[in-house]
Amino acid sequence: MAKDIRHNESNSIEELMKFFIKENNLSKGLRQVTVEELWKEQMGKGVANYTDKIILSGETLIVYLNSSVLREELSYGKEKIVKILNEALGEELIKKIRLI
Repeated sequence: MAKDIRHNESNSIEELMKFFIKENNLSKGLRQVTVEELWKEQMGKGVANYTDKIILSGETLIVYLNSSVLREELSYGKEKIVKILNEALGEELIKKIRLI
């Protein structure tokens, strides 16, 4: 398949991007960046301002927050947050959230 993509001049940009990402093992990094941006977008500026770092480790999203009050409040809605983020991603990428 790799040979076909390189020598076929009528490939769509989407196909070429998928090929490039796969060949250069960029999927993990792109998912990380996408999840970070979605966190800020879906959770809003208020939560984003108290977020220090976001790490996607396997199927677990680890979110470092600098507010214990916010951490406690968000802990009650972990399942809903997972659902919202997965819907925005368009796939079941996140199974669990750890708030630290």
